[in-house]
Amino acid sequence: GVFPPDEVIRKRLLIDGDGAGDDRRINLLVKSFIKWCNSGSQEEGYFQYQRMLSTLSQCEFSMGKTLLVYDMNLREMENYEKIYKDIGKDEQIIAAAHEKISECKKQILQAKRIRKNRQEYDALAKVIQHHPDRHETLKQLEALGKELQHLSHIKENVEDKLELRRKQFHVLLSTIHELQQTLENDEKLSEAEESQEIQMETEAKQ
Repeated sequence: GVFPPDEVIRKRLLIDGDGAGDDRRINLLVKSFIKWCNSGSQEEGYFQYQRMLSTLSQCEFSMGKTLLVYDMNLREMENYEKIYKDIGKDEQIIAAAHEKISECKKQILQAKRIRKNRQEYDALAKVIQHHPDRHETLKQLEALGKELQHLSHIKENVEDKLELRRKQFHVLLSTIHELQQTLENDEKLSEAEESQEIQMETEAKQ
């Protein structure tokens, strides 16, 4: 993959040691050129010439590679900037979404409170419906008061009758007791008279 510029530079330093890879090729090219200029034979000159061409090819390749990496890094930076802008837009969208979510939570809490109040109102209305109104209650209380007063009179009449019957029963018991006592006295008297008559008959026979 394509590395960021700092990563590329770090890798180049690790590969080249002190980062003098291109300088080493240029120095080698200069040395080859001097040797080529000072070459004594045609064969040595041809060898130095081929060496210079090889070094130039390496430099051109390295330069091309560097330019490609540079272009890729530029495109990557542009891509990063675009991504950064997109992230900024996404952050705005996310912030707006958070605000929307917060608002929705508030609406949900309000709806829950309204629903709870409505349920309490419905329950209270049902309780009220099961109870009569004040006017009807007063009428019922008045009717119950009259009925209670009537029952109180009936109770007093019943108690008076019971008291009268109790007195009559007491008189009846007293009369029965007196009658029983009179009958007992009469019986004792009859027995005494009968005993006296028997005694008188016995004495007469003697």
